[in-house]
Order: sequence, then structure tokens, then C-alpha cells
Amino acid sequence: MLEGYAPGYADDALSMMASRTASDRAAFVLRLLEPGMRMLDVGCGPGTITSGFVPVVGEHLVLGVDVRYRQFPSESTVDFAAGSVYALPVATESVDLVFAHALFEHLSRPVEALRELRRVLRPGATLALSTSDWSRARLRPKTANVSAALRGHFLLRRRSGGDPFAGKTIAALVEQAGFRDIRTHARFRPDLPYRDLARYVEARLDAALRDSDTDRDQLASAARSAWAWSHAGDGDFTQCWQELTATK
Repeated sequence: MLEGYAPGYADDALSMMASRTASDRAAFVLRLLEPGMRMLDVGCGPGTITSGFVPVVGEHLVLGVDVRYRQFPSESTVDFAAGSVYALPVATESVDLVFAHALFEHLSRPVEALRELRRVLRPGATLALSTSDWSRARLRPKTANVSAALRGHFLLRRRSGGDPFAGKTIAALVEQAGFRDIRTHARFRPDLPYRDLARYVEARLDAALRDSDTDRDQLASAARSAWAWSHAGDGDFTQCWQELTATK
């Protein structure tokens, strides 16, 4: 299956990624860290979460890896490297903790990726994941237009090789990859204002319509529903993130 990054790299997507911090997105990981630990952040994006680990573990002990290296800051106390989750540029059994936020919902081969993460971890080291589950997202009001727009959004995720409901199955996949002591916790977070989410979904659908020769009727219908949603009243949106820790 082809694999891409469904949100893309438009300004709104980059701004959303750059607003994320370790204290907000990885508080459960910060509690596990100790000075001197070697840590890997996979799918780190612009590194705004990654940099938040440095005050705990120390400078240049955190490596951020992402396929899109142009996001990396030019100066940082974090080390960055371009690379794929399926072939990390990291030595075997050299890392004390591997973290990934908002990564596994975009992967077509999640178990293969998890086995690669397991490869770089030392025996007894920790895996920490935060994975979204759109099946448990809370939207109020959830009108017919909201539901139709989200169906189009989920279609784009699946066409890129991902799974918008990955948080629902991530624990079983982690066990399949050979990890033990798996613990999970569902955290609900207001990721975006309700109408901003509508505009975000509308922009993704409009871009897909310009670039796609397939599913055009379904995408066009979903885009119209997203437009109607974005021009309706305000509401509430809370995303479900499945936070998981496991041991090699």
C-alpha cells in the first residue's frame, strides 16, 4: 500500500504541528525520563515536542527523526536526522526510550514499524506512543454535515495508507510486535476549535479534489459538507489520544 502524510505541509498543518509541546502532548513521557537517558522521538516534525525533553535528560541526548528534514530547526540542543520509521538511522539496542506522537495513525505497516522501534531499544527500555482515535472524538453538535465531512477526511487518511482509528488497535499491535507490560490511557484533548477543525478538513478535501482523479464525487460531496460545517455555528471538539507505554 502507498503511504503518504494525509495532513500535508500547508501553513495550517505546519502551524498545528508547531504549536505542540512536550508538557501538553507528552506529560506521561516526561514522568518517565531521568537525566542521562538517551531518547528517540520518531516522526518528530518541527521538533517542538522533542525540545521539551532536553531539560530533563540533557543536551544532545535526544534524537528527533522525521522523513521531512526541512522542518528541523537550524539551531537546537536536540540532534535531528532524516529517516524512516521502517529503517531508523540508530544503532541496535542504543536507546533508553522511544517516543512517537501522532505517527501510527499515518502508517500502512505499523507492526513492521514497531519492530524497528523495538530493535533500537535496549532490553528493559520503554516504548511510549500517543495515537489518535477518531472513533472516540467528541464533536458537539455532530450534524449530518459534520459526519459527511469527516467521512471524507477518513477516506483521505486511508488513501494515504493510514488508519484514522489507529488508537483503538495500537495496544494489540504493540503486543504483536513483541513488547510486554503494555499500559494504556485515553486522554481527551481539545486539539482545535470546532470551526477551525471544519476549515482544516475543508482545506484537505479541496486540495485532494484538485489532485485526485478518483473518488471525486465522494470528495466533492464531503467538501461541500465541510464548507457548510465551517459556516455554521460554533461547537466543541475534543480528540481522543491513546497514550501507551510498553517494555522491551
